[in-house]
Amino acid sequence: MQRPAVDAPEIPDEIQFGQLDREVRQRLRTLSKDNAEDVGRHLIMAGALIELDPELAYRHAQVALQRGGRVDVVREANALAAYATGRFTEALREFRTVRRLNGSHEYLPLMADCERGLGRPERAIDLARSDDAASLPTAARAELEIVAAGARLDLGDAEAALVALRRITVTDEAQRIRVDEASVPVLRALGRDSDADELESRLEIVDDDGEVEFDVTVYDVAELSVPVDEPEPAQEDGLSPDGADASEDDGDPRHVTAVEEAGQTSQRAERADAPAAQRTGGDETSEQSDESKEGDR
Repeated sequence: MQRPAVDAPEIPDEIQFGQLDREVRQRLRTLSKDNAEDVGRHLIMAGALIELDPELAYRHAQVALQRGGRVDVVREANALAAYATGRFTEALREFRTVRRLNGSHEYLPLMADCERGLGRPERAIDLARSDDAASLPTAARAELEIVAAGARLDLGDAEAALVALRRITVTDEAQRIRVDEASVPVLRALGRDSDADELESRLEIVDDDGEVEFDVTVYDVAELSVPVDEPEPAQEDGLSPDGADASEDDGDPRHVTAVEEAGQTSQRAERADAPAAQRTGGDETSEQSDESKEGDR
């Protein structure tokens, strides 16, 4: 399926391909040299802007998707940008594609939160109960349980939501804060306003300045390094020079290794206490089964 052309946002001259994480540069070697550099620079911009201007980050991710859609890290960047802008149907589809391309289940928490955003909390709970969820590392598993607790609250079962939150094994202070934040609306739903007030007062004194962090190696822009010269990427046989085939089923086995373990996706936890109806994106009203759409691209 051919995607409509996307107007490419401008990229500052100082943004260079060599500033990408080395693993990501390796993944982009299936594209022609010029296209790999172009896609890589858009990935850097998407990562740098996802907190400051999610819509602009999404535009950069869309350009990268159009020009390098066979590469898993490109699909990953688009999934994260779509999620950050509330495009939950697209984000869910892209996360599933990433999962097929690299075999990683690390984005199950975000996939579950997409289901909540689409008004399907039951599916979020099903993901939390899946065999794949059981294989997640402790930190990622805790994030998924936070989302699942929010889904139970969406269903009106505040008691079950509180039990789920109390069972979570937190791995660090930041995660404990997210569990506490998710507990506040649950306590209020149970009529325990004094407990909720006390918990909120403790949270207010915590210096928590990280609202949305996608700690993945798609783009490492915390400190932009000096660009390094890379050998010219080898062009993949059977691809057009621009590598613009974005079919979901065209993953190349040469770049299906798992992305470096992340787990610090705090936006889903911060959103876990919001009713799903308030979190649904503007274009996310489709009730069509996502399973039937997996191969449509």
